[in-house]
Amino acid sequence: MTKWNEGIVVENKQWTSTLHSLRVDAAIEPFEAGQFTRLALDIDGEEISRPFSLVNTPGEQPLDFYFIEVPGGLLSTKLANLKLGDTIKIAPKASGLLTLKQLPPAKKLFLLATGTGIGPFLSIIKTAEIWQQFERITLVHSVRYSEELTYQQTIRNIAEHHAHQFSYIPMVSREPCDYAISGRIPAAIIDNKLELRAGGPIDADSHVMLCGNPDMVNDTMNVLLKRGLKKHSRREPGHISIEKYW
Repeated sequence: MTKWNEGIVVENKQWTSTLHSLRVDAAIEPFEAGQFTRLALDIDGEEISRPFSLVNTPGEQPLDFYFIEVPGGLLSTKLANLKLGDTIKIAPKASGLLTLKQLPPAKKLFLLATGTGIGPFLSIIKTAEIWQQFERITLVHSVRYSEELTYQQTIRNIAEHHAHQFSYIPMVSREPCDYAISGRIPAAIIDNKLELRAGGPIDADSHVMLCGNPDMVNDTMNVLLKRGLKKHSRREPGHISIEKYW
């Protein structure tokens, strides 16, 4: 049985009709940027829980969870309707291997995300460690519509403080957007659009972290494997780390 701590909702920010950031005041154990924990609610007499990445950095409050309200989703629809002062159950111990400590040495780090998969990467880029570990960091966020390019103030703050190390590349697939690359991440790598915007290639001096839609994760990994990059594991260090979001 999962042990739960009680959290108090301090904000439920609605970015779009389906995208929310649930901010919760709760005590949890120390964790690493990039990890996730579980949220739970009692719904119709049953305890329903799901994993959610922590967008906040370790030691930062409130806890920040970025999620999409899934039509008919038993838990996400309830989360989307939580109000200030409502309570929620939070697993106190976070887990997950999409962290900086798991990565082998590299000069460049590419963080490639779709949708709410940007959550753990926002936690990671807000830490001090990443800017000491890599010479260059590129954050790519691929969405369907431009309104889904969220957390823009957070990203601007990072860009201002790390202008010589950081690149942010928005991508929009279903509508014209003059400041974003159109299409999907794998295609943008194949035709070199992504690397031109990043100012450098994805090569043997790079590590790539993938998070989000499983199709993006699989297709992008296959493109990179064909280039000669390898999937990373503890036993066999490589260039690609992944987290699928459903």
